[in-house]
Formats: sequence, C-alpha cells, structure tokens
Amino acid sequence: MNRTYDLEERLINFAVMVIDLTENIVQSKAGNHLAGQLLRSGTSPALNYGEAQSGESKRDFLHKIKIVLKELRETLVCLKLIFRSKLFKDEALVTNTMKECNELVSIFVKSVATTSKNLT
Repeated sequence: MNRTYDLEERLINFAVMVIDLTENIVQSKAGNHLAGQLLRSGTSPALNYGEAQSGESKRDFLHKIKIVLKELRETLVCLKLIFRSKLFKDEALVTNTMKECNELVSIFVKSVATTSKNLT
C-alpha cells in the first residue's frame, strides 16, 4: 500500500471520527454551533486532500495542502473549545479525535515544509 493512499484513508477515518463526535455533542446553543463548525472544518481536510492529488502543478498541490493544514488547525481549536466547555457526552471520543488531529497537523506541517523546499 502506498503512502498517499494511507494518508487519504487516515483523513477519511478522521472525518468519520469527527462525524461521530458531532453526533455526540451536547444539544445546546453552543453545542449545536460548535458541532456545525466542527463538521465543516473536520471533514474538509479529506476532501481537500483528494483535490490536491490532482493538482495542476507543484504550486497548486502546495496551495491545496496548505488548505488541508489550515482546516486541521481550525478543527483542533474547535475540539479544544468543545473539550474545555465540556460540551461532549463521550470524553474518550473527544480526546482520541484531538490526538489524531494533532498527529495530522504534524504530518501536514512537515509535508508543507518538504514541498516548499522542493519548489525552490
């Protein structure tokens, strides 16, 4: 199995984790707001990564990978808000999702750095 497929699968699995988590957020004004935000930003990386795979150039690929990273960072902040506000029903689901998001951020920080270096 190649690394591209592994990363795509990992992002899809992360999106599924986010979907599961949004279904387990406390029903309240704040909970509903953050669940909607989390759903948008947390599923976006998988979709944008798929788009990056058909980038028209290395610069286009880099641009799309940066969008993936941006969405992952936004998702991480949203997860922290949910966690600190205790707007969840399953703490393990939140902490596992935060852990995976942190790992994905690290992967994409490195990917952006490597791709940027290869462009110069």
